[in-house]
Amino acid sequence: MMRIGQGFDVHAFAENRKLMLGGVEVSYHLGLVGHSDADVLIHAICDALLGAAGLGDIGHHFPDNDPEYAGIDSTKLLSKVMHSLLERGLKVGNLDATVIAQKPKLAPYIPAMRERLAGLLGVEMSLCNIKATTTEKLGFTGREEGIAAQAVVLLFEI
Repeated sequence: MMRIGQGFDVHAFAENRKLMLGGVEVSYHLGLVGHSDADVLIHAICDALLGAAGLGDIGHHFPDNDPEYAGIDSTKLLSKVMHSLLERGLKVGNLDATVIAQKPKLAPYIPAMRERLAGLLGVEMSLCNIKATTTEKLGFTGREEGIAAQAVVLLFEI
């Protein structure tokens, strides 16, 4: 049996924070606001995985009022989600994700994001696709107020 899930997340920019996307530090003068490291891409992926498995959403599993998750590296959250999937006999078929940001330019970071995420998801890099786009200066991302991400995953029962 195959299962499809989709995820979406958004975070506003903030000063004095590192910008983490897909488990990779991106060089930029702003980071993202969040209870964790605010890795918007990983959060969208977690929601897609949890949705495909019928396990709710990231906020249910990692509430933003739980001190255990304050400042946590989002790759640890993704690892916990993957552990839950494997316990239920599910594995990732593929990931397709898009980061929506006017700035910074992300093309130089995408290969590292794909490599990092493929490792965390337990798939070959060819099964882990990451894209970046702008909104042609429209909306909150176009005004450079934050970053959004969306993800679609396919899961297989093993």
